[in-house]
Amino acid sequence: MTEHQPDQPSGTSRRAGGPEEGRPQAAGQSPVAGLAAEYAAKAGLHRTHDGRVDVLRSAGGVQGIAESIVPGLVFLVAFTVTRELPLSLVAALASAAVFTVVRLVQRRPLTQALAGVAGVGISAWLANTTGKAEDFYLPGFFTNAAYILAMVISIAVKWPVAGLLFGFIRNEGVEWRKEPDRVKAYRLGTWIIVAVLALRLIVQVPLYLMGTDGLAALATTRLIMGAPLYILGIWVAWLVTRPAPAETETEAGQAA
Repeated sequence: MTEHQPDQPSGTSRRAGGPEEGRPQAAGQSPVAGLAAEYAAKAGLHRTHDGRVDVLRSAGGVQGIAESIVPGLVFLVAFTVTRELPLSLVAALASAAVFTVVRLVQRRPLTQALAGVAGVGISAWLANTTGKAEDFYLPGFFTNAAYILAMVISIAVKWPVAGLLFGFIRNEGVEWRKEPDRVKAYRLGTWIIVAVLALRLIVQVPLYLMGTDGLAALATTRLIMGAPLYILGIWVAWLVTRPAPAETETEAGQAA
């Protein structure tokens, strides 16, 4: 799922003497552009050396993806085999803790692993409190809904999240907001990400409501619609928000 050609910067002013795609923005950028870059960095979005979005790395890389799916998988397998909720919850917590130890050994940042342990801990506490195995997956629904709300608000106030993220990658900063076509494209890109998140709820909530009868299907769809679907959604959003190359081609013809 990698593009063959890097995106061209949009806007005439950015083509003339502007920073090349994939390189850090020049010093002296506006405070708002700096905030956008900081937001993209905190969101975990990364770019390749030639200016494309590094989707796999943005999803946390292979290790990050494993950290997000293994605890849930361990919980499902343990509960299916033993039907012992406390034991299954401990197994899930232990698997999350292992990734933290691995990161310590690797001397890598612990933020993602600790966030994973905290997330699994909250899920385990809730399931243990209610005594319902399916409640292990309940916090994820609220997180998903919160992301949807935030993105819809960003569209409504004309600061679509896709623009903040991809504008940083493409060295557009927040200059894209001056171009109606770019704002429209980034709104569409944000709606695509919203659709991915909404699809998770549409598919998974009914399975959750089935109780233990839907647990296996719920856990399976959580795995499939987790990192893999997120990667696909980001990639599609990146493609539909690519700047139009028309001006670049026209300029090349005039130069010839």
